[in-house]
Amino acid sequence: MAGGHNVKQEYQVTGGGGTNIWTGEWGNRNGLPILLIHGFMQSHLSWMAQLEGPLADEFRLIAIDNRGHGRSDKPLEASAYRDGQNWADDVAAVIAQLELDKPVLAGWSYGGLIMLDYCQRYGCGDIAGINFVAAAVRRMKDSNTPPPTIPQARANLISEDLAKRISGTRAFLRACTATPVDQGTFETWLAFNMLVPHEVRGAMLKRELDFDPVLTGLSVPALVTYCTADALVLPFMGEHAMAHIPNAQASIYEGIGHSPFFEDSVRFNRELANFVRRCN
Repeated sequence: MAGGHNVKQEYQVTGGGGTNIWTGEWGNRNGLPILLIHGFMQSHLSWMAQLEGPLADEFRLIAIDNRGHGRSDKPLEASAYRDGQNWADDVAAVIAQLELDKPVLAGWSYGGLIMLDYCQRYGCGDIAGINFVAAAVRRMKDSNTPPPTIPQARANLISEDLAKRISGTRAFLRACTATPVDQGTFETWLAFNMLVPHEVRGAMLKRELDFDPVLTGLSVPALVTYCTADALVLPFMGEHAMAHIPNAQASIYEGIGHSPFFEDSVRFNRELANFVRRCN
């Protein structure tokens, strides 16, 4: 089935630079909207425990495939990914085309940077709140992102050599959870991660971003979800976000890895639902 299980409606949204952004809608059309933004090399399929879970009874759930990922366009020029305006325009275009009324943005991992690209250029006037989910909020040489624990995997991730790229992707995915996932889930993740060309991966990882001024200027409620066993976006990043975002709320997952929405979906869904209700 196209776009995952039980997708209610699919859209092709024209984002930054004319890039088509695949967008899917699940859940309650009349509910409060949540826009889910996945991480590096992932896809909307990362969010199936949300899209097909209890959140769908109450909320209007929108999930995108980021540019260069999944079913969205994959321009190979580095500028398509290194220019933050493109990422910001993608988010703004989805909000506008789907006529989302003050959505809460929930961004996982690299999705944190995408949300901040958006806020830096568009402000917070059209959104109700932000959930940073094991999210990167800066990419500087001193920020421990990605961590030094998998340097060879990182090199392999962007290799032109297919075998090395598969090996690097496998290592990356094993680091996405604190405990191993079942073979079927791992194979599904590997399949959609491998859709991302090495040119896209390299361009994304070469961005250096200091969003501290954006964090301190956020004017909407923020929930910072981070995990003590995260090997990809270290807990330091969540602490950094908490130190800079005014009146942010922290949710710390003990013993959970980089994917709290998957590793403890019951808690994650409950907390996201409560946060969205408070934002509206």
